[in-house]
Amino acid sequence: MTTKNEAEQRIRKLRELINEYRYHYHVLDESIMSEAAADSLKHELSQLESEFPGLITPDSPTQRVAGKPLDKFDKVTHVKRMISLADVFSEEEVKDWITRNEKLIPGGKIKEFFTDIKMDGLACALHYQDGLFVKGVTRGNGLVGEDVTMNVRTIENIPLRIDEPGHVEVRGEIILFKKDFDRLQEIQRKKGEKEFANPRNLAAGTIRQLDPKIAASRPLKFMAYDLVSPNLPTHSEAYIKLRELGFRTSNEDRVFKCNETKELFDYIKTLDDYRKGLLFNTDGMVIKINDRKIYDELGIVGKTPRAAVAFKFPAEETTTRIKDIVISIGRTGAATPVAIFDPVNLAGSTIRHATLHNADEIARLDLRIGDTVIIYKAGDIIPQVKEVLTSLRPEGTAPFNYEAALKAQYPELNFERPAGEVVYRVKGESSDFILKRSIEYYASKPALDIDGLGEKNVVALVDAGLVKSVADLYRLRPEKIAQLERFAELSAKNLTDAIANSKKPQLSKFITALGIRHVGTQTAIALANQFKSIDRLAEATEEQLLDIPDIGKVVAESILAYFADEDNLRVLAELKVLGVAPIFEDLSQAPLAGKSYIVSGTLASYNREAAEEKLRSLGATVTSSVVKTTTALIIGDKPGASKLTKAEKLGIPIFSEADFLNLIK
Repeated sequence: MTTKNEAEQRIRKLRELINEYRYHYHVLDESIMSEAAADSLKHELSQLESEFPGLITPDSPTQRVAGKPLDKFDKVTHVKRMISLADVFSEEEVKDWITRNEKLIPGGKIKEFFTDIKMDGLACALHYQDGLFVKGVTRGNGLVGEDVTMNVRTIENIPLRIDEPGHVEVRGEIILFKKDFDRLQEIQRKKGEKEFANPRNLAAGTIRQLDPKIAASRPLKFMAYDLVSPNLPTHSEAYIKLRELGFRTSNEDRVFKCNETKELFDYIKTLDDYRKGLLFNTDGMVIKINDRKIYDELGIVGKTPRAAVAFKFPAEETTTRIKDIVISIGRTGAATPVAIFDPVNLAGSTIRHATLHNADEIARLDLRIGDTVIIYKAGDIIPQVKEVLTSLRPEGTAPFNYEAALKAQYPELNFERPAGEVVYRVKGESSDFILKRSIEYYASKPALDIDGLGEKNVVALVDAGLVKSVADLYRLRPEKIAQLERFAELSAKNLTDAIANSKKPQLSKFITALGIRHVGTQTAIALANQFKSIDRLAEATEEQLLDIPDIGKVVAESILAYFADEDNLRVLAELKVLGVAPIFEDLSQAPLAGKSYIVSGTLASYNREAAEEKLRSLGATVTSSVVKTTTALIIGDKPGASKLTKAEKLGIPIFSEADFLNLIK
């Protein structure tokens, strides 16, 4: 029988060997033993710790296992602001950046530059106290991030203990290697499930999952790029220190620093040549003034540091034909034009549309429907139209009339272009008014039917700044709501409970709740039946939409515009992370499937909305106009005379309320 002293000795040796294997395998990309042998050692360690639970420590390799799912992520204020970098796209812009900084520094000369490969992932800060990993925090808005410690500690190449006293903060990117992403894509294909968009989105989405088991199941990597504390004299020294502490960096075997711009530009060209062969995706190179004292003294302008820039490589390009230009109305009332084209593959993802920004941009490009264009991804991320190939322009095309398109697509709205602005906006409606209206509709009976989210409560929540988008509804906390004048502790809890209970809506109701123009309840049902998930609907082409009965060009354009709007897509992504998961209910075999009804007049047993909802729940279609294909007209007290007359003329059966009650039994 193993004594506690023997177990303690064995556990210590096992941990040392397993950590050595982890470092070589996950940081140095080399193996000191087989994976099976390493698994056997981990199993022995786990058994010993089970037998002697008092010997378990937070930095044990066994403690990487995922814990219980979280209800939410706690907010954490960064000790030092996590900032993003300004982008430059040419050598000339780099030279301008150098000139600007040299005017501000003592001696007027930058003595040394430090460069790093810019990784495409999720920025994250790791905190250690006296060598022990204690917290992982996302960038968030730069000032405040989210505590994702439970997810981060499942990443194998992050050391749970380092040899450095005091407080240490390491910053880096959480990424997926390209080979690991390809393997996950293959698994998705074999399962017949939707493929992931790209490695960056998958890494970011994984870390933001509330269930740490998801993070543990995916081969995420942490690539360090900065040591915030302790604060060493230069970035190059900090980089060397990161590797000494056991962190993996993008420049695997060297630190690149130089004091001549020619050497700097030579390295940019070299990296551009071999970046395709890197293990991870990159869209550029980070250039910093190496001296950290000067770096800090130069300070921040807006949201970016003066002393660093991100040089972006030329984006991949492709050509396609513009099929249509639709206009999306955002939450602020701004009208944004979007080019719709045949799906094309660009930089590893399928692109169906690109923002055209505003009317002036369309005029500058002289872009017309039918044109062949070159598209690219700005910073390898956002699709843009670069150029119109006018030599391939079809005959008979006309310049795009922006104001005429606004009137055609939104006949009931008036637009204005404020002086000094390039954007057309809905006239007479503030952004808060539009937001309140969209949230009211989201919570209304035809949509998600969230009890307690009527007009006055929505106004109170928006005016208090607690809700700035539909997604914010699912972030509300009872204690915050209870502070508002209209609420007490119980009513605040009832409201958050009602919102939480709306996280698994019927897909058709969720589509209705989005408030897509021209998409009412019945059209939402048709879309749900056709696409069966919100992701598939978001990727629908114009042809697929037009194949659905009763969906014409106007409705199709409205749907395309909604899912082309980056703001809408961002909110949908947030809703998914917050646990909103619409469920498709197949009613093709329901008792009234294939039948069509109209309800007219007042029923004693049901109000009209409830009666129509009951019919739909049994698979029926409910319309407002009597046509030859109508199964029956259901009438109550004081039905519409025109509907009654038309039904009699077409020989459509007329059901009484008693007939209706018998039908739904």
